[in-house]
Amino acid sequence: MKEYNYDVEKAREEFEQIYKENIKREGSQALFDWLVKSDFFTAPSSSKYHSAFKGGLCLHSVNCYKRFKNNIIAEYGEDYQKVISDESIAIIALLHDLCKTNFYKEDFRNVKVDGVWEKQPCYTVDDQLPYGHGEKSVYMISGFMRLTREEAMAINWHMGGFDSRAQSYGNSLRTAYYQFPACPLFHIADLQATYLDEKDGK
Repeated sequence: MKEYNYDVEKAREEFEQIYKENIKREGSQALFDWLVKSDFFTAPSSSKYHSAFKGGLCLHSVNCYKRFKNNIIAEYGEDYQKVISDESIAIIALLHDLCKTNFYKEDFRNVKVDGVWEKQPCYTVDDQLPYGHGEKSVYMISGFMRLTREEAMAINWHMGGFDSRAQSYGNSLRTAYYQFPACPLFHIADLQATYLDEKDGK
């Protein structure tokens, strides 16, 4: 597992601050306590692509929050709270990839270096709750607190056209994006965080 220069400790501090300042609904503290006990703050965001390093999942979530908030303000102006609350923005962005907790495990793989095979550390998938991706995050969050319809839709469909379900249920994705503006705005934020903010984390 390659080391990167991202400040994952700062990302965790930012995550905790954003979460505690904005997410107040019933069950939110229990969910936060569960995050602390899980591997959320030490897990990678992927096994070999963006933020594929210890703490990458938390970092990606914070990057998504910043991009999403900027997209919301760019679309609706400083009065954006008339359209979407700060709580909803935080919930969608910080928790959209909750499905990746307890999902990766540290392992080794053989890599040829200068003609010689070496064992190098890596992450592999060990899915303990094979429920999907966006829909899995919605399911997991709902075990602690209720989501609004828009929050659930934005989290469920945050992969956009990259979601394999979009191939079979394309109308559902399209309809969700038309009915719930947070959906396309957050999908864009996820792409921005992945390919612009974390472009060297592969």
